[in-house]
Amino acid sequence: MSERFARKWESKREETSFVDSLRGAVKQPPPLKPRMDYAIKRLDLQIHKLDKTAERFSQKDKALFGKIVDAYAKHDNAHANIYAKELAEVRKMEKIVMNSKLALDQVLLRLQTVTEFGDIVATLGPAIGVLRSVKGGLVGVLPEAENELGDISNMLSGLMFDVGQSSGLSLNFNSVNEDAAKILAEAATVAEQKISANLPELPSGLSVSLARGKGTN
Repeated sequence: MSERFARKWESKREETSFVDSLRGAVKQPPPLKPRMDYAIKRLDLQIHKLDKTAERFSQKDKALFGKIVDAYAKHDNAHANIYAKELAEVRKMEKIVMNSKLALDQVLLRLQTVTEFGDIVATLGPAIGVLRSVKGGLVGVLPEAENELGDISNMLSGLMFDVGQSSGLSLNFNSVNEDAAKILAEAATVAEQKISANLPELPSGLSVSLARGKGTN
């Protein structure tokens, strides 16, 4: 870690005069590391909440699937299809939550490994892009997480601004957007694979598209 980065990254430990303290309070932003640590802590908490939400959806998925199989065994296709449509909506939300969680996992890992000014600039831009995209995807699914991710995104934006002011480094927005898109695409691919591997198929007499959460309302 460079000396310059270390000075900005952590708060100064040496004694300073009262005048210097006032000057620093006016001109210097808060130390970067505590702010980054706080953002990481809040992001980690949201990931855990998404885990719990995914588990709730999984339990509801199993219950609905059981009802579908039972209705289908009784040749009650009307109720079987009603349950299948409800299951399709549940699986849509499952996919959104899983996708969001996987994308945030990648963002968290990147934030935890930042050690230099250049790393911060290269990491925060895509991270903010992913957070905003995930936030938008959670509208109507998890309003509380949506609001919290918006706050975290704003925190990281402020941190990135201060880093830019302190270091003179600038962002390549094309690269930022490409990195964010890559993170989201990778998360979507893994989410789709997990859903395909873990969720059972509906009986052949019902629409497969409903089983995969791609049916129409």
